[in-house]
Amino acid sequence: MAALKQTDFNAFSGIVEMDETYFLYSEKGKRNIKERKPRKRGVSSRFRGISREQVCVLIAKARQKATYSGVLGRWRLVKTQLDTAIGSKLSPDNTLCTDAWRAFSTYAKSKGMEHYRFKSDGIERVRGIYHIQNVNNYHSRLKGWIQRFNGVATKYLDHFLSWFQFLDIVKHKSDEGSISKMIVETCLLPINETYNSLKTYRY
Repeated sequence: MAALKQTDFNAFSGIVEMDETYFLYSEKGKRNIKERKPRKRGVSSRFRGISREQVCVLIAKARQKATYSGVLGRWRLVKTQLDTAIGSKLSPDNTLCTDAWRAFSTYAKSKGMEHYRFKSDGIERVRGIYHIQNVNNYHSRLKGWIQRFNGVATKYLDHFLSWFQFLDIVKHKSDEGSISKMIVETCLLPINETYNSLKTYRY
């Protein structure tokens, strides 16, 4: 999974749908948890709304299937995190479709991008060819897939995001040759992470 995490692309093209989703911060497998009492599986956050107990995952998906998924940190998404995560992949040539969270609006304005916002009330889901239905569908499938593992430690979440993204790409490949080539190329990537670096990683 560490190799899958290192697969990348240069830039988005055309319309890009972007949205954030949240996972409960997890230290699954850790024996000595200092910041809080251990949670039983399935227990929700102690706080209402978005809090430091939740981890922000950003998904950005172009209509041409290029996808970015990554853990940005705890708490709410902010503009600087967006720029650090995918600033190099976006340009004024892109059109951004997001929900109404203000960080997206501020970021799009700073990049000079055309921007379409859709509120979560669902009153307006589509505006011509612009919508965020693809990225919302990706969220739904991702969360359903993660559930089968009965929770994932946050320090490993990025790897699971890469795994799911790989499976999503393979689903759209029509021939076994393309799939085999992609698997082989992934295995050739250098791995910089070690057991100790993963063990001590924190958000």
